Amino acid sequence: MLHIKRSFLLCFAVFAANLASGQVANSPFSTFGLGDTYGNGLAQHQGMGGVGIGNPSSWYINNQNPALLTYNFVTTFQAGMILENRTINDGSTSLKTGTGNLNYLVLAFPIKSGKWTTSLGLTPFSSANYKLTTVGKVLNDVSSTITSQQTGSGGLNQFYWANGVRVHKNVAVGFRANYLFGSLDSEKTQTISFLNPQDARLLIYQPLLLDKNFIKNFTFSTGVYFHKDSLTKKNFRVGGGFVYDFGAKLNSSRVLRIDQRSIRGNIVDSTTLINNEPSSFNLPQSFGVGISAGIPGRWTVAGDVTISDYTVFNGLNNVSVPTTKGIRGGLGLEYIPNQTSSSSYLRRVTYRTGVSYERYPYLVNGNEVKDLGINFGVSLPVGISTLDLSLKIGKRGSITENSIDENYFKLYFGMTFNDRWFIKRKFD
Repeated sequence: MLHIKRSFLLCFAVFAANLASGQVANSPFSTFGLGDTYGNGLAQHQGMGGVGIGNPSSWYINNQNPALLTYNFVTTFQAGMILENRTINDGSTSLKTGTGNLNYLVLAFPIKSGKWTTSLGLTPFSSANYKLTTVGKVLNDVSSTITSQQTGSGGLNQFYWANGVRVHKNVAVGFRANYLFGSLDSEKTQTISFLNPQDARLLIYQPLLLDKNFIKNFTFSTGVYFHKDSLTKKNFRVGGGFVYDFGAKLNSSRVLRIDQRSIRGNIVDSTTLINNEPSSFNLPQSFGVGISAGIPGRWTVAGDVTISDYTVFNGLNNVSVPTTKGIRGGLGLEYIPNQTSSSSYLRRVTYRTGVSYERYPYLVNGNEVKDLGINFGVSLPVGISTLDLSLKIGKRGSITENSIDENYFKLYFGMTFNDRWFIKRKFD
């Protein structure tokens, strides 16, 4: 029991220190809205195409439907990280970019085993990371150039508290409260280079517009799950889940500043235009459904669909963004040959595969942005714990419809520890 407590405290300290600096790989698509959103899937979910709303597990924490926490009969702690690599194409040039971050830290433990389980966690909500550059000439001056560059960074994190309660042997409900916090930062520079006609020296004028938005507030979600055992044959289970994320108004504090910098990047003059100006914007509601079928502990087929209504999204600082309804879906398979096998380690390994699809809630060049991926994963048992590995290979966007596309792969690494906490031991 002590080793899991020490692991939790160590991972929490490292994770909290690094979460704020976590970024997705450079992506022009993260310029829109709140950046790239992560979803609530953990490493084991990613191997099945991201599905998890309707498929419970007593071994892992289900971070997508709070009602499914009732299946965590012992204390479970999970930590994960993500590595990703992208190749961005515009039809004539390509750019490769990659990054790696700590991804989540979650803990669940039963208040009353099988009846009520609670969970705490720290996870990323969204991330922005982009760099856009254009180069042009000054009108009627062939010796001068203007280089415009816009970079973005930052993102939102969420600390959550969730509870799942079994209200019937076949029905469970759950509730989750999230505290979102973080900042989205944008820098716009315009470097003007021209020759001094008196001595032919190259002069550079480099103003910078810094826009920082500090965002925070609470959001809430709820979920329900039901199942039916032995529907057609012994040990066969069919289940279904539903989750609803309430819409919320997020509070923002904005700082807008103009800096004049030297060629070395040092600030030589600064003017604050806006200082901690309060504002707010709407985070849209969303709902999702998931179904699953299979033999628990042996195999499961599951599918999810989630819809978010971003037509009510008013944009950060009321900057209009062309939006639509976002759709995220997945279909996955999980298979365990024999989880109690003593003769073959590979038969105790959990194997997963799936496909995922997403239509993003914003328009680029007036067209929808779509993402299609294929997923694979395994969970390697280590005592009563597992090492969870998943791979997603996919493509986002279209050169024809969105001017650019991205080919990417993502590697998810997770650790799952199971132990008994808060249980009074009896000795003879």
